[in-house]
Amino acid sequence: MTATTAPASRQFIALDDEWSTHNYHPLPVVIAHGEGSWVTDVEGRRYLDFLSGYSSLNFGHRHPDLVAAAVEQLGRVTLTSRAFRHDQFGPFCRELAELTGTELVLAMNSGAEAVESAIKVARKWAYRVKGVPEGRAEIIVAGSNFHGRTTTIVSFSTDETARADFGPFTPGFRVVRYGVLDDVRDAITANTAAVLLEPVQGEAGVIVPPAGYFRGVRALCDEHDVLLVADEIQSGLGRTGDLFALDHEGVRADLYTLGKALGGGIVPVSAVVGRRDVLGVLRPGEHGSTFGGNPLACAVGRAVVRLLATGEFQRRSRDLGAHLHARLAELPGVAAVRGRGLWAGVEIAPGGPDGREASEALAELGVLCKETHENTLRVAPPLVITRDELDQGVDALAKVLG
Repeated sequence: MTATTAPASRQFIALDDEWSTHNYHPLPVVIAHGEGSWVTDVEGRRYLDFLSGYSSLNFGHRHPDLVAAAVEQLGRVTLTSRAFRHDQFGPFCRELAELTGTELVLAMNSGAEAVESAIKVARKWAYRVKGVPEGRAEIIVAGSNFHGRTTTIVSFSTDETARADFGPFTPGFRVVRYGVLDDVRDAITANTAAVLLEPVQGEAGVIVPPAGYFRGVRALCDEHDVLLVADEIQSGLGRTGDLFALDHEGVRADLYTLGKALGGGIVPVSAVVGRRDVLGVLRPGEHGSTFGGNPLACAVGRAVVRLLATGEFQRRSRDLGAHLHARLAELPGVAAVRGRGLWAGVEIAPGGPDGREASEALAELGVLCKETHENTLRVAPPLVITRDELDQGVDALAKVLG
């Protein structure tokens, strides 16, 4: 808590600190209401949201189309389990596949579940289709990755904070340097099932790989009969100015993992989408989720698909993103600006505040942002933000760094 934290906020923060596990270090802001690009705390103070729930709120807080879809479905049925069928599931899968240009959908809940599902599918495909000996399948991943928090996923993390004291770790992964094509080439063997990569590494500081990197990875995968799995959980669904961040290179993956924005900031929704002959290796009883593809999630997901189908949000991210990056690059105290669309990693120059100090100072000025890796701010405002609101947030950052 800061010295200026108001009394009502202090009470809620004290409850959190006493009764919740301390696996997060949130800013001392207690949000009670949100609408569009803005949130209001328990004292009534408004803040501009410059984080969007790590891309979960691409369409802002309580987008009316998404709220309407949720409310309508709440009045009908919210859960059936996959033991039965419901009238939202098939349409959701068809509409998501049509939007993404894919052939099959595996519906789950969280992003980590989607990644775990993609790993299982890739391994099963390697054994059943490619002919890799049982128990020998390998998946190539990149250093500095972030794909989730499960035991299997942190097994191939290079972040010691994510790994420490959680072993023994799951084998079957080869870690290479992100953006270095020769590393991928050298890591491929006859037992390689897939290459799993983020088209933009968000947690690492919004890192964009060199131009041509993913075209090269795609060519290697084609040459060696290896699946390309793109983790678009943060970068996808309009965040970078295209439906997928991978679209910037004109490359198609065999499988995509989706989450965060797919639930519109209302319910957790995730999915693996991709080739029918790959996802089709799953048979009844081999994989599932009680809540995966539930009626409420599908209704909200369908509304998200409708918003994206117009292309409006992709255009907004592309156009406003150009303005955001131009303004950030002009700020004093900035060592580098990385990213695409309405997504930027702002590296603070030596001598300035660290990321946490900058985040706290921004909150005092009414802008919510969050640090990653000590000296980088991750800027990801909702795609509904206006140009004036963008300028307001950047102006606040200028005061903090100037």
